[in-house]
Amino acid sequence: MQTPDKANKPASKKQGNLWTIVALLTLLLLLSVSYKLKDMLKPGIAASAKLDESCDLRKGACSSDLPGGGKVTFSIAPNDIPILRPLQLEVKVEGVDVSKTEVDFTGIGMDMGYNRPKLEALGKDHFLGKAILPVCVRSRMDWEARVLLQTDHGLIMAPFRFYTQK
Repeated sequence: MQTPDKANKPASKKQGNLWTIVALLTLLLLLSVSYKLKDMLKPGIAASAKLDESCDLRKGACSSDLPGGGKVTFSIAPNDIPILRPLQLEVKVEGVDVSKTEVDFTGIGMDMGYNRPKLEALGKDHFLGKAILPVCVRSRMDWEARVLLQTDHGLIMAPFRFYTQK
């Protein structure tokens, strides 16, 4: 006659193997999903405009020449760019056909999370949207607003830098 411990060992071993298989399949699923989402979170940029260091979005709109011709103008209102308050974003383009526009806000030197509002088209060359910037532990936070323009030739990115103050 077998003791209860010996009778349960094969069943618990099978159960352990089953959990190992489930854990591996879950890990493979998560890796697959993250691979598919990486392009959505960090899209492939076909061309980038140069950063204009003299631009000051706190004083008004800034413009940037696009590679291959064309121009993009970007502004944020109100000009003092407050944190945790609604901001009005405006993008105007010249010389490029744009089907979709987003603005990707990235913290300089500190990860501030995913913040990429889509702008609404008011015409083929004029886009408006809203955003809210999060608070930072620093009294001054430097940002880069990456204007993402979807064109027939791919995604064009134009960077604009600014700062927020607590």
